[in-house]
Amino acid sequence: MMTNKTKLRWGILGAARINERLLPAICDASNAELVAIASRRPGAAAQTLAQYAPPQQQQARTYDDLQTLLDDPEVDAVYLPLANHEHAQWTLRAIEHGKHVLCEKPMALTVADITAIQAAALEHKVTVMEGFMYRFHPQHVRVQELLASGLIGEIRSVRSSFSFMMRPARMYRLTESVANGGGAMWDIGCYAIHSARMFFNEPAVSVAAVAKFIDSGADVATSGIIDFGDGKYAHFDFSFERGRRCEYEIIGTSGGIKCHNVWTMPDDVPVISWWTEDGRQAEEILPAANHFRLEIEHFSDCVLNGTAPQLSLNDAKANCQIIVAALESAASGQRVKLG
Repeated sequence: MMTNKTKLRWGILGAARINERLLPAICDASNAELVAIASRRPGAAAQTLAQYAPPQQQQARTYDDLQTLLDDPEVDAVYLPLANHEHAQWTLRAIEHGKHVLCEKPMALTVADITAIQAAALEHKVTVMEGFMYRFHPQHVRVQELLASGLIGEIRSVRSSFSFMMRPARMYRLTESVANGGGAMWDIGCYAIHSARMFFNEPAVSVAAVAKFIDSGADVATSGIIDFGDGKYAHFDFSFERGRRCEYEIIGTSGGIKCHNVWTMPDDVPVISWWTEDGRQAEEILPAANHFRLEIEHFSDCVLNGTAPQLSLNDAKANCQIIVAALESAASGQRVKLG
C-alpha cells in the first residue's frame, strides 16, 4: 500500500550495541525519521539516544518499556535488535500493532516461526524484512555485474569465511546454547551462510557441518558444506577463535571472483579481485558506502511506495532451514538432507 508520506517514522525496539550503527543510519536516511526508542532497562533508551543521535535529532521519545513504543500511533515501523530468541515473539507483537518491521538477523530460530510471521504480515498488510545490512552495499552489485558478464563462466562453488577473536564485550553471545540463539552460528554464521547462498538459484539439497561446542551449548567455530546438487557446493566457515576474515570467493568454470571485505564498516574501502583461466586478473577498489543507511532507505522506500523488499521472508526461511540443518549435522555427525 502506497502512502503520501515522504519519510517513514521509525521506532527502535531495544537499546542493543548495534544501535551504534543503526540509530545514526535512521537519522541520516533521506526518507526516514527517528521518533522513538524503547528499552526495558531504565534509562537505557535515553542514554542510547544521547550517545548515538546527532544533536538535531535528540527530540525522539524514549520509553522504559517496549509495549509503550508499540502503542505509539506515530511509529510506522520498528527496527528490532533484541536478543535472538526474542526476535520472533516481538516481531509478531509489532505486526499485530500494525507496525512494519525490520528485524535484525536472525529473523527467528525456527522456520515455523518465520512462517507465522509471514502469515501475520500478510494479514495485517505490513512489510517485514530480515536485517542483513551487508546485502545493500554496492560492492555486491558489482560482483553480480561481473558474474552476469560471463567473466568466470558457470558458478560451481562459493566459499564464505567470517571470523575474529572474541572480545570481552561480546562474551554474552556464548552464555546461551544454540537452541536459545547463542553461539557463533546465530551471531556471525547466519551471515556466512546467507552470503554463500546468494549466488545459487537452486534450492539446497543437503548440509554437512562440524562445530566446536562449549559447556553452555554455544558453538564457537563451525564449518560446513551446502550441497546444491550437480556438483555445486557452498563452503562456509566462521569462528570466534581465529584471526579476522570476512570474505567470499566464487569459483566458476573459467575463473574466480573474491570479495575481500564482505561485512565492512561504512568507512572501509571495498576491494574485489578476479582472475580468469586465460590469464587475465584485476583488483578493483570501490567507493566506501554506508550499507546500514542504504538498508534503512531501501526498507523505508518499500513501505512508502508499496514495493516488495529485496530480502523476502522466503529467503529468511531458506536461510533458517540451512542454519538449523547445519546445527543438527554438527551435533549428530551426519549429513542432513533438506526436503
